Amino acid sequence: MIRDVLKRTLILPDPNDRHVLAAAIVAHADIIVTYNLKDFPEAALHPFNIEAQHPDEFLRHLIDLAPAVVVDAVQRQQANLTNPPVTLSHLLALFERLGLVKTVAELR
Repeated sequence: MIRDVLKRTLILPDPNDRHVLAAAIVAHADIIVTYNLKDFPEAALHPFNIEAQHPDEFLRHLIDLAPAVVVDAVQRQQANLTNPPVTLSHLLALFERLGLVKTVAELR
């Protein structure tokens, strides 16, 4: 498969992440969304016109583009958390603990 051949040629700080970049290249992705930004340096991604973004940055961009869609998705996620039930406040607190601090500020 092309992705497997490509994977062997890519150079990243952590070789175990090469499959992520290979998949992004094959899929013609513009962005890799990851908490692990240090393992996807700009110099390695630039030749493929791909950018690594922290999930908080990515979600803030989505809020800018379609705030009602994002709010609806968060509300549906909260409604689906039934065993045990999770309040919207608790869900947002979880998002904050996951590093989505700016996203939560926007959602509030």
